Amino acid sequence: MDLILIRHGLPVRSQESSDPPLADEGHDQARRVATRLARERFDVVMSSTMRRAVQTAEPFAALAGHEIQTHDGIVEFDRDAGSYTPMEELKRDNYDAWKRFVARGQTRDIADFQSTVVTALEEVIAANKGKRVAVFCHGGVINVWTAHVLRMEPRLFFEPRYTSVHRYLCAGTGERNLLSLNDIAHLDTD
Repeated sequence: MDLILIRHGLPVRSQESSDPPLADEGHDQARRVATRLARERFDVVMSSTMRRAVQTAEPFAALAGHEIQTHDGIVEFDRDAGSYTPMEELKRDNYDAWKRFVARGQTRDIADFQSTVVTALEEVIAANKGKRVAVFCHGGVINVWTAHVLRMEPRLFFEPRYTSVHRYLCAGTGERNLLSLNDIAHLDTD
């Protein structure tokens, strides 16, 4: 089966919630990735239960004529943080805090997070044999799933861009193959 992971669009910065809505730019990114993906056939559209992922999935689901199925196992690892700062802002404005955040993503907690994500995505794969599934999720989810597929230690090792597309082939025999990472061609068009 074809598993396509799509990172959510840019959310607003929030000191009150770790689950903020998309910013205007994030809604534009969501429309762009929807238009791009609408050229392909998908059987299922899934999303994290977090608002920014669902809002990113909505334009595509509407174009593709699908209902969005949600799964709590593919939410971001810091969902209970109580606030949200986009990573590029944190890196730019408070590099030491960004380094601490990334370092936290290399601890034992990340192994538990990866286990949750892998279990959830393997459930998606098992339930959708032979299908093409679009999953709208988060940068941490994409990192730990990709590390799993590449047989790496669980960690945050690259920066998925907002609404980036990541493709995997998932065989019924258990093989998982990476096809592409961080495809953002839809953001380069006007």
